[in-house]
Amino acid sequence: MAGHSKWKNIQRRKNAQDAKKGKVFMRHAKNIYLAAKQGGGDLGTNAVLRTAVDKAKADNMPNDNIERAIKKATGTLDGASYEEFNYEGYGPGGVAVIVQVLTDNRNRTAAEVRHSFKKHGGNLGENGSVSFMFDRKGYILILNEDGEIAEDDITLEAIEAGADDIITQDGGYEILTTPENFEDVCNHLKASGYELEEAEVSLIPQNYTKLSAEDEEKMSNLIESLEDNEDVQDIYHNMKIDD
Repeated sequence: MAGHSKWKNIQRRKNAQDAKKGKVFMRHAKNIYLAAKQGGGDLGTNAVLRTAVDKAKADNMPNDNIERAIKKATGTLDGASYEEFNYEGYGPGGVAVIVQVLTDNRNRTAAEVRHSFKKHGGNLGENGSVSFMFDRKGYILILNEDGEIAEDDITLEAIEAGADDIITQDGGYEILTTPENFEDVCNHLKASGYELEEAEVSLIPQNYTKLSAEDEEKMSNLIESLEDNEDVQDIYHNMKIDD
């Protein structure tokens, strides 16, 4: 996995996301809404909600927006009702793609996602058509751009906390856990003084697909088109991204 990881995808889309703060806030609001709807509005007992709020605050989302999303979910404020589901398909060159959406209008979202795939050389498949190529894992990213975090130290900390694997990247460490151990590992690393740049339960590809330059450009355009859709929460794919 080293060299072709989720960290590359995060780096790749940071600038685009920073330029779309309004859409970023909307996505955070939907994530907070869904977490509160499923597990209640108490940050102390709802770990998923707490993670969603932490992510929103990291992107400087106003507290009023966060509180409004929680109130909508708990029935103390009128608002739309959202549902979460995934689309699966193939991008250019046979890249496996899973698109996670959160929407209040399934028909609208389906048409828009289908249009993006068709326009950029991909095609949607049935549920389960590509999900078997991904493993659901806890994913934690700790930056080490200044080189101050020793690999041996953080490896021992991660293993002690219950992590499955740690991957050394240029500028950071990626830590993988089971979904069940995710929160324990996060809490242990935070208590040990590490700052978590990314922390989420994610879909990690089992294998990666190398594309031609032409197909890689098409795939990048597909990702950008999907990211422009406010209903799209995340995009998982197995395109091999070189350093």
